[in-house]
Order: sequence, then C-alpha cells, then structure tokens
Amino acid sequence: MAKPVVKKSVVVERVQTGIRIEKRLLKVLKATAELKDMSLGDLVEGIVLHAFEGKAPFSRATLARIGDFREIYGLTLRAADSHSLEA
Repeated sequence: MAKPVVKKSVVVERVQTGIRIEKRLLKVLKATAELKDMSLGDLVEGIVLHAFEGKAPFSRATLARIGDFREIYGLTLRAADSHSLEA
C-alpha cells in the first residue's frame, strides 16, 4: 500500500497591508476565496505565486465558477484594462 504524501509546511512572515482594489474585483475574489474555503489573503498569495512562475492558478472548473461570480457582480474588466484604470 502506498504511503500518503506528507507536504512540508513553509514558515512565512505575513504583514498587514492596506491596498486599494476595484470594488467588483474584490467581490469576485472574496467569493472565490469562499468557494475554495480559504482566506482572501491566502487566495491572493496563491494567485501571485502562480503568476510569478507563469502558471495558471485555477482549474477549468474554478474558472467557470469565477465566470459566474463575474456575472453576478457585474465585473466586466479584463486584463487589457489593467493599465488604464483610474479612480
């Protein structure tokens, strides 16, 4: 019988920060974190770490749910919009 894989934990130092973020984007992120049963901070860390390595952070199934959340919260922004946002 195969032994279960034990994943080694990595100790990190987390800091509290205040960031400004588009309101509908935040709602979609919060809904996604809830879907994955994780904190918003853990979700953002995972997304960024994947992006830094050029990897996709979400499965097709999760992307489909994110699409639902985008529709529910009216998030029409796309990656191409990221350099032209203003408050």
